[in-house]
Amino acid sequence: MGFFLGIDIGTSATKAIVIDGDGRVVGSGTVEYPLYTPRPNWAEQDPEDWWKGTVGSTRRAIESAGISGDDISGIGFSGQMHGAVLLDSADRVLRPAILWCDQRTAQECDEITETVGARRLLELTYNKALAGFTAPKILWVRKNEPEIYEKVRKVLLPKDYIRFRMTGEYATEVSDASGTLLFDVKNRTWSNEMLDELEIPREFMPDCYESPVVSGQVSTEAASELGIKPGIPVVGGGGDNAAGAVGNGIVHSGLTWVTVGTSGVVFAHMDEVDLDEEGRLHTFCHAVPGKWHVMGVTLAAGGSLQWFRNNLCESERSVAGLMGKDAYELITAEAATVEILSEGLFFLPYLSGERTPYPDPNARGVFFGLSLRHTKAHMARAILEGVAYSLSDCLDLVRTLVPDVSEIRASGGGARSDLWRQILADVFKTRMTTTNATEGPAFGAALLAAVGVGHFSSVEEACDHCVRIESSLDPVESNAARYEKGKALYRSLYPALKDAFDRNAELLS
Repeated sequence: MGFFLGIDIGTSATKAIVIDGDGRVVGSGTVEYPLYTPRPNWAEQDPEDWWKGTVGSTRRAIESAGISGDDISGIGFSGQMHGAVLLDSADRVLRPAILWCDQRTAQECDEITETVGARRLLELTYNKALAGFTAPKILWVRKNEPEIYEKVRKVLLPKDYIRFRMTGEYATEVSDASGTLLFDVKNRTWSNEMLDELEIPREFMPDCYESPVVSGQVSTEAASELGIKPGIPVVGGGGDNAAGAVGNGIVHSGLTWVTVGTSGVVFAHMDEVDLDEEGRLHTFCHAVPGKWHVMGVTLAAGGSLQWFRNNLCESERSVAGLMGKDAYELITAEAATVEILSEGLFFLPYLSGERTPYPDPNARGVFFGLSLRHTKAHMARAILEGVAYSLSDCLDLVRTLVPDVSEIRASGGGARSDLWRQILADVFKTRMTTTNATEGPAFGAALLAAVGVGHFSSVEEACDHCVRIESSLDPVESNAARYEKGKALYRSLYPALKDAFDRNAELLS
């Protein structure tokens, strides 16, 4: 039967899991690493940390599974999207990787739109030029670090740098490539027109595969470090959202998925390619061959609660440590003591700028309505509700392209909270379910590996066999009615503050 390894190169950690032929998770391992913010709006990581994380998490996963590394039959990757890893002719990393949440490239986005034309950009890539995407990062390096740019010979996405370290192959796959702004999403290939318009050499780009297709084999050197055998097939894998969707069975029409991780995503499967004409949503290739997906993104979803925990919840962290609990459990328990709508306190979760429906790198987090009555518990609940409102903005746009949303599957760290899932159900006015896929994108990556080596005949078969619904929450009608009013007020705040956000950005610059 064999075992399959799924590796997810996340923003805060690399996670590896081992599944058996029936999709049961039998082992896992995680290694954390830092994120660097050398200047406001910047976010970078050292790709060597990802490799060390991959080695450590893989060894831990295999050990916890109680198997030999020789038992692994296939490997799949997932990872944070949009990051730029620049390699020279000797395959050395030229500078720290610029990440998806980095917001330094607003000017380059404007230049791309002006050079290509706003409408033509949508026609070619099905997306607007956004600061998180890869192409503006390349242009930023060319303009601001010319001594680095002149040495560039290959540009890889985060998970694909790990693929290179593991196999020696320069390769990516369609779902992750879709987020570079250099990819022809409709025809599932690199866009020569985009590369030519932006004067980026075609040879910078790696070969591109469908997600379950084998893209290389583990080298002898990498096998020794990882504790596995050489020659194991490595499939294309998927960007974190596409792989996570596979892990939750979002591979058929009408299925929608919400993940509340560092960022928040509303993701819907599409059999035919389509786009939001105003470019507020992303249309990317799915990890299912010949299929696509549409999604909206809240850049700081769980990241907002993490900021709150790290900076304002020292007592909760201390008590949680003594109790052997997660601090988030105590924070959400406090939030549950507060009435719906947080007694008039609202939170805009724009700590990293925003993407959907406001592609604005200058947007910033806001508590609105603070009074002497409000406590830290009110602030915690306001964050949960503010993220739900933001994700509802995404969902309402998704429904314009995929109207038959009857069930939303939830995952990510935030979805483990019953309170947060209920708030989402009430704000969305839709049933929220969870599946057995608690390991997120790594699970989807492992399923893609199982398809790639022929254990399953298709991604759909793998998901139908391995993914099961485990819980559901229905919206409470009275709560939904109150949240509808709260959502209207929430939506009035960004337009009222946009000019102030821009002025604030000028002060920072």
